Amino acid sequence: MPTFFEPLLYQPMPQSNETILILDSGTKNTQLIARRCRDCGVYSHIVPRHISAEHVAKLAPKGIVRIGEHDAPALEVIGIPVLHVPGDFHQAALDHFLKNTCGCRGDWSMKTYAQESIEKFRNIIGDSQVICALSGGVDSAVVAAILAKAVGKQTKCILVDTGLMRKNEIANVVAAFDGKFDVEFKMIDASDGFLKRLAGVEEPQEKRKIIGHYFIDVFAEAAKEFGNAKFLAQGTIYPDIIESGTTLDVVGSGGAEKQAASIKLHHNVGGLPEKLGFELVEPLRELFKDEVRQLGMELGLPEDFVWRHPFPGPGLAVRCLGEVNREKLAKLREADAIVVEEIRNANFYRQTAQAFAALLPVKSVGVKDDKRTYDDAIAVRCVSTDDFMTADWTTLPDELLRKISSRILKEVAGVNRVVYDISSKPPATIEWE
Repeated sequence: MPTFFEPLLYQPMPQSNETILILDSGTKNTQLIARRCRDCGVYSHIVPRHISAEHVAKLAPKGIVRIGEHDAPALEVIGIPVLHVPGDFHQAALDHFLKNTCGCRGDWSMKTYAQESIEKFRNIIGDSQVICALSGGVDSAVVAAILAKAVGKQTKCILVDTGLMRKNEIANVVAAFDGKFDVEFKMIDASDGFLKRLAGVEEPQEKRKIIGHYFIDVFAEAAKEFGNAKFLAQGTIYPDIIESGTTLDVVGSGGAEKQAASIKLHHNVGGLPEKLGFELVEPLRELFKDEVRQLGMELGLPEDFVWRHPFPGPGLAVRCLGEVNREKLAKLREADAIVVEEIRNANFYRQTAQAFAALLPVKSVGVKDDKRTYDDAIAVRCVSTDDFMTADWTTLPDELLRKISSRILKEVAGVNRVVYDISSKPPATIEWE
């Protein structure tokens, strides 16, 4: 059985369908072409650009796409077709390469991926128990569904109340999951521990590391109740990997990781102890966000779960800029609930990919009840995106913005200013920290 960080768990799906390897150039075109291959019904797998020719031969892909002008092994010598994309991408050229040059049938689908993924993790987990880090978001819900179908009650879904959750999040998750999946469900209140460790910490990366380390500690303690728990399952998706500064590891890559610049740490990919005590399984590690939703629908998850907006692993800690404490979190929860409620009421929830409030570390002068105030500011963030690698701010109707602002200023004590974030990604990120 593999040990932690061994790449067996991250190899491509079984080769019942053709696979195209994409050499990771570290550019947007890498993800774009990978997605376009899948749109054509051909499974694509992104690998480090310095992968050895010997390992490529073992993977036996139907073809290879090489993007940009970078060093790469002489892959042509192993007899596998190579498409070189020097700069501008043309769909027609990719179509010709897949169908005519490589002879791909184009019969890969999310249904196929779901079936192969279930079988893959059934084989990996065997008769062991697996702990699923359940948050109630789309990613962890899909992971839970895969594991429920793969190994049933060997799956132990654990929901940790970090004290950094959205309003009514815990109650909503318990109601949605408890008794509705053929898995064991457990809730742990660790909010005091998280907030104690975050006291006085302002730097975003440090907050993420603290949350990540303690998150794993909590799970390690919970696992003691499940004597045969060997695996930890997480809802890591491909954009998490990219933004954490790593690429998908592959056997024989020569350790060619960290090809992308590190943008931010995620508690599910960054800051993990070397001796975790679990073997890590990440069923969604190779999928983009919209593909995760497709997979969720294929697995039969409720539509409400599939279309929930993403929530970051570190929770409200990265939306409460600067130091985190209970008072600031309570303020942020109320503002965030108003944003989501009004977005839903205006039928804009499905038209936006993510909508939330952030509490800014600044105060400004205002007037309330004919008296001077010096209170906090809330930023409203709504973005539109297909893959979360790039995003644009959503144009909301003036009346909707007015209503959101009016309600926050009226209902959230200690806030006297609301601003709307009109920054695109890049250069900004979707989250503020």
